[in-house]
Amino acid sequence: MAFATDRRPAVEALIAILLTFVLVWFGYGLDPHWPLLWFAPLPVLLFALRHSWQSAALVAFVSWLAGCFDFWHYFQVQQTPFVVWLNVFSIGALVFAGAVLLFRALARRGALWTALAAFPAAWVSYEYVRNLTTPHGTAGAMAYTQLEFLPFLQLASLAGPWGMSFVMMLFPAALALGLHLRRSQPKQAMRILCASLAGILLVLTFGAVRLALPPPRQEVKVGLIAADEPANDPVASEGPETERLFRGYAEAIRSLAAQGARVVVLPEKTGVVVEPDPGRTGEFFQQLAAETNTTIVVGEVRVTPRAKYNQACIYAPAAPARTYDKHHLLPPFESNLKPGTGLTFVPEGAETWGVAICKDMDFTPLSRRYGLAGVGLMLVPGWDFRVDRWWHGHIAVMRGVEDGFSVVRSARDGNLTMSDDRGRVLAEIRSDSAPYASLVAKVPATHDATLYTLLGDWFAWFALAMLALSLLRLALSLSNGSTYSPSPGTGT
Repeated sequence: MAFATDRRPAVEALIAILLTFVLVWFGYGLDPHWPLLWFAPLPVLLFALRHSWQSAALVAFVSWLAGCFDFWHYFQVQQTPFVVWLNVFSIGALVFAGAVLLFRALARRGALWTALAAFPAAWVSYEYVRNLTTPHGTAGAMAYTQLEFLPFLQLASLAGPWGMSFVMMLFPAALALGLHLRRSQPKQAMRILCASLAGILLVLTFGAVRLALPPPRQEVKVGLIAADEPANDPVASEGPETERLFRGYAEAIRSLAAQGARVVVLPEKTGVVVEPDPGRTGEFFQQLAAETNTTIVVGEVRVTPRAKYNQACIYAPAAPARTYDKHHLLPPFESNLKPGTGLTFVPEGAETWGVAICKDMDFTPLSRRYGLAGVGLMLVPGWDFRVDRWWHGHIAVMRGVEDGFSVVRSARDGNLTMSDDRGRVLAEIRSDSAPYASLVAKVPATHDATLYTLLGDWFAWFALAMLALSLLRLALSLSNGSTYSPSPGTGT
């Protein structure tokens, strides 16, 4: 009997690791199943409340890191060394373990409501700081697993991805406390569960109402094109090869214009244009824009005597060409390019369109600047890595929800995607569906003001403050020598 009792903690640890590993693996990868991540921390949190802090830390770290191994194939595709994957996700696993320990310490000292808030606050603080300090912005944020859960996605219009991650981590913390206290403090357990679930219900009700509101009347028909054939790789497409590729795209543009497209977006780095003689390319697309009466957005690598740029050129009928230089370049692949700093607008009647390129949409500040300018439609050339066509291709969808605009994104080795300011994917096809994959559909083009556009990352700062208060509460508890009390009246 004693031998069996001694083995029980190890068995419970193994069960917690396996359950969280499976839930993270299938809920947090490149093709996530959105309900799973809501429950992923629960087994670890329950284990932590019952066992030593050393065991809790180990179980939390191992389970989270193992679950994130689903991303290793993505790193292989990008030819990234294993040590980089290990560095990125071991930091996340350490933060997860730290959040679990903070939750455990507060809960076991009777600070139940503080523990409830501290766990999600710690995780959101980590995501926000990572967003500020790495070249990948918000990529990898937990909120992106919920892009198909449309009522919940509307929370991004109020609090950005930070509010969504907070609610997702609040849910398992509330369940863990409720289950742990169901016998010793049933009334307190019920209060915690009811308050948490009521808050989540309020979020979902807001989302359902926002989705039910009538869409704006102003729409524009947009065409997207991409060509994934290896011969169209722009790395080796200077001079005649670029001209050949552009002529092929021209036929597809004429076809989309005949179907009523008023604007056509080509992928990122469609071809290479070398100064001081880029005139033929500009003249070619300017004439094509006038011929078809469409606005054409072309992704180019522009080479000048002083620098290279990842650029989008916008050609419109009876208007001078405009350019946009990509702000957020992908290391190490674009380390030889010079980043841009400005915004580019395309006035279209009473509406305003904006332009960004691929990875730019991983960053909230740039999209918010467009939202503050009243943009109703974002035109986005892109280039993905095939395996991340859903994961990375749909990150831009959330920017539209946050800042009140539709997004049309044409990506090589990815998807051609059109979404509205509610995050609804209006039309989408794979870019490898034909030699010249094309898509045409109507999308709303009217800006919708949001609280997130107005206040920005206010919720992330709220989470940081909440984390600081939680740590202060724990420090005071430690200095007072407080310990966990199972009496019904505790829990502050």
